Amino acid sequence: MGTHEETLVQQWTEIAARTLRGRLTNAELARQVRDVYSALLALLSTTGDGELTGDHGGESRAVLAELSRAWARQGFTPSETASLVFTVKEVVLNLTGSGQTDQTLKDFLQLSLLVDDMGLFTFETYTKTRESVIADQTEQLLELSTPVVKLWEGVVAVPLVGTLDSARAQVVMEKLLQTLVDTGSGYAIVDITGVPAVDTQVAQHILKTVVAARLMGAECIISGIRPQIAQTVVALGIEFGDIVTKANLADALLHAMRASGVEVVRRASRDKAV
Repeated sequence: MGTHEETLVQQWTEIAARTLRGRLTNAELARQVRDVYSALLALLSTTGDGELTGDHGGESRAVLAELSRAWARQGFTPSETASLVFTVKEVVLNLTGSGQTDQTLKDFLQLSLLVDDMGLFTFETYTKTRESVIADQTEQLLELSTPVVKLWEGVVAVPLVGTLDSARAQVVMEKLLQTLVDTGSGYAIVDITGVPAVDTQVAQHILKTVVAARLMGAECIISGIRPQIAQTVVALGIEFGDIVTKANLADALLHAMRASGVEVVRRASRDKAV
């Protein structure tokens, strides 16, 4: 294979480019093909043991792992990633042509088994990388979906939208407590207007957040309790105890401002009908 390196790499790149449909430049694809080719040669060399999982396969595994992670982050499919490795079989068959002997077939079988191991390794690494990327994105979405905003001096609010599960409840609690520390606020409003339904589990998460805020010295107000949710809470026998509840965020803010000593006066309209 070493004597046909340029021809092999060229054909390998051309065949691989068919499935990628221009998403990589030929120069970039050729560079990655050469990296995989070098990894394959290292395993087939006399210094290697011919096994990807063997003692001498560390460098080859590193090359394949880097390729798989890069392609996973760039949005390529696992099939496209593994196909880059498997394509070498077609190239080798084209180069050997019809002049095949028993030894040639034996060598090709050995090569094929090794390429299969390399392809499976890239697939497994790709999968682990995608799982890691999805986990990171999920965490980022949790952060974005649970903002803590300052409404007034000494008043912060957590507008909840969507389902409140254990993982998200933990993020809400951590962000709220940190904001209370950073702003020195004495009042926290937990607005559940965007929560579609409140069951026992959701209520427990909300109550835990309220208790945690109280331990930090902040009084909590729950707002956004719609009639349907109120009926559900009563039917489930959920007790909010002495926690202040309001129908909407505006009422909750007004209550917090008055409780903190701010006098709110409605300005009379200056424009009167003649």
